[in-house]
Amino acid sequence: MRLLKQLVPVALIAFAGGAIVGAVQGSPFLILVLGVATAALAVFVYARVVRWSERRAPVEVAGEGAVAAVGRGLLIGVGMFAAVIVNIAFLGGYRVDGLGSVTGAVGQVGFMAAAAVTEELIFRGILFRIVEGRTGTWIALVLTGLVFGLMHLTNEHASLWGAIAIAIEAGGMLAAAYAATRTLWVPIGVHFGWNFAAAGIFGTEVSGNGATQGLLHGVTSGPALLTGGDFGPEASPYAVVFGLLLTLVFMWLAHRRGNVVPLRRGATATLAQ
Repeated sequence: MRLLKQLVPVALIAFAGGAIVGAVQGSPFLILVLGVATAALAVFVYARVVRWSERRAPVEVAGEGAVAAVGRGLLIGVGMFAAVIVNIAFLGGYRVDGLGSVTGAVGQVGFMAAAAVTEELIFRGILFRIVEGRTGTWIALVLTGLVFGLMHLTNEHASLWGAIAIAIEAGGMLAAAYAATRTLWVPIGVHFGWNFAAAGIFGTEVSGNGATQGLLHGVTSGPALLTGGDFGPEASPYAVVFGLLLTLVFMWLAHRRGNVVPLRRGATATLAQ
């Protein structure tokens, strides 16, 4: 019941916000305002339902230190995607064909803010955190990562490999970022930085959602195995490798800080059946 009490209100905000933002496509500044408003409302609702259903302060979205934590995550997300693009470009799979659209990039800020915040609240703040309490960190990381990846199969240019790649590089990495820091602000920053770099800076396709307008007019070409094909660079093996490496780094930090919840005995029995 605790999962439903938290999941339903936040999911409704995400759905309604996404529908409203989708209805104003072509108006970048309106998308910016509505996207940021959706993100802020989702955090507010999440904090209220956690306080109500768990009788505790929602420290994972505490205001103190939030800006710095988002900033750290943002640098990691942008840096990681830039590393992916540089490696693809080195082998001739990506090139810049001039400047893109500043207003398009502005719209991407709002769109990606809404997506990053609502998805992190749902998948890491609610699903991962609650499953972790029942099964332990590693099982929760795998299970929620798979769910997160499979969710992307509904996208326009989705592929099974793309969903698997997302499960590994994003589902696992973002859960590990939360485990290491016990704040949602860092994974929110990573998620936003990764998505905005892909769409708003380098102008590439994001998770098979179609072409985007960013600061650069980016063109990908060559084998799909290198570039990720219609799904975008997130399906590139470079993205999977870098995401997996970051997952291991975050889990090492989580272990050092004593943040890894051990495998629950009940979970062991369930898996053995």
